Amino acid sequence: MEKDDVGMNELSKIDTATLLQDVSQFLWQEADILDRKDYDAWLALWLTDGFYTLPIDDTQDFDNTLNLCHDNDKMRRDRIERFQRGFSISSAPPADTIRTVSRFVIDKAEGDVVVRSAEHLIENKFGRQRVWAANLTHTLVRTDQGFRIRHKVARLLNSAGMLNSFSYLF
Repeated sequence: MEKDDVGMNELSKIDTATLLQDVSQFLWQEADILDRKDYDAWLALWLTDGFYTLPIDDTQDFDNTLNLCHDNDKMRRDRIERFQRGFSISSAPPADTIRTVSRFVIDKAEGDVVVRSAEHLIENKFGRQRVWAANLTHTLVRTDQGFRIRHKVARLLNSAGMLNSFSYLF
């Protein structure tokens, strides 16, 4: 059986319409939380063993390659603290953002849920706007409190090119 056939068989056993709706709602909620800069609420969406990764290029080996960031729980909390206290030059003042998340594709539905999506983020800072685009992959875990993030990978377009500092999360 081909790999794609296995994935389709797995997905055919699950109410994919309901799962897609639930996953989409969760990812839209995350986008809203980030645009509101409610970083404590964002941290609450995570499992403590989770990773937030912005890779350079198309690597899958995040632990052994250079990334823009590859944050575990402590590093996520340290990054948020710098944002909240203005200790980072890139976050003073914080940028306003509006993001759109779309094109949800469920790659895995049993056990951890793996969903791919597209994100467009518009940043407004110092009277100028910049546009970012990324392919997102979330690995989500079902809990009694709803989904929690085990891993989020934001693959920025042109991540290997010239990037300016940004004062927000993707």
